[in-house]
Amino acid sequence: MNGKKVIESTGLTDEREARRVLKEREGRVATGQPILPRVDKVRYEEIRDDLSRYYAATQARELGEVGKRLAHLDKFFGSLRVIAIDRSTILRYIEARQAQGAANGTVNREITMLGTMLRHAVAANKLVRLPDLRKVKLKEATPRQGFFEPEQFEWVRKRLSQDLQVAVSIAYTFGWRMQSEVLALCLRHVDLEAGTLILEPSMTKNGEGRVVYVTPELKMLLAEQIARVRALERKLGRVIPYLFPHADQAAPQLLGTQRADFRKAWISACKGAGVPDRLRHDFRRTPARNLVRRGVPERVAMMITGHKTRSVFERYNIVSPTDLQEAARKLSEAR
Repeated sequence: MNGKKVIESTGLTDEREARRVLKEREGRVATGQPILPRVDKVRYEEIRDDLSRYYAATQARELGEVGKRLAHLDKFFGSLRVIAIDRSTILRYIEARQAQGAANGTVNREITMLGTMLRHAVAANKLVRLPDLRKVKLKEATPRQGFFEPEQFEWVRKRLSQDLQVAVSIAYTFGWRMQSEVLALCLRHVDLEAGTLILEPSMTKNGEGRVVYVTPELKMLLAEQIARVRALERKLGRVIPYLFPHADQAAPQLLGTQRADFRKAWISACKGAGVPDRLRHDFRRTPARNLVRRGVPERVAMMITGHKTRSVFERYNIVSPTDLQEAARKLSEAR
């Protein structure tokens, strides 16, 4: 540096990696680029915190989802110097996650987040170059094909309590997420006079609010549900803001509080209806398919269901055996 020989430890135990760092330095000197003195000392935790602050500030991703993915990355890459995170290290991470039974899709999402973290590090001059991440993505399982035919939905719905019948009807009609969107609804989100349901931006995964117009049947169900909430208010002698509060007398400590889930009731209803493999997430697929089949433009259907990209919407727009039978019928008629 400035004509003087400088000896500096990389802190690495792998001679090959140390020589690579030396060549990186020599290359920057030869091309007149500035030397980044901290690059060899930056650890995973530092760039991890940088990414967390970025997501917290921009709200580009749901923080709960970010935390789950980072938790697995932290266990493996924690305390490593960033320059030591190369292709071979990432492949070892993939092997470790597969040994833990993680699905390929889950591992791919984690590797994508690590790649984003490393790109932010390059932009912040905390890493000289990105490791080669080509062909480290795993083949993912095909999207689940589960969805509800109308009669199947009715069989399950009638086996649920009255309030849950309303909740699943909303999900079946609009494709809204059950826990974070439907069960999070409050009375203020329902306008019976206008016939609308509202999701605030803070309630949605993509951070965009939604307004939908309800069907006559759903409007009647919502009116009945609001009447049940008002009756519970009078009984408890306090205001209940939630559209779906706990109303089960068997759990008096929960009366009037917001219902967060109904997993056991759902499993029981599905078994009783003879469709034990159905998931509540199938409500995300069913309306996507139904809206398109009924002639609703895809752009409008995506606004209703909350799918931000067409590629994701298409994954949910499932073709069923009934659709194929209908296609055969139309071909026959054409002949």
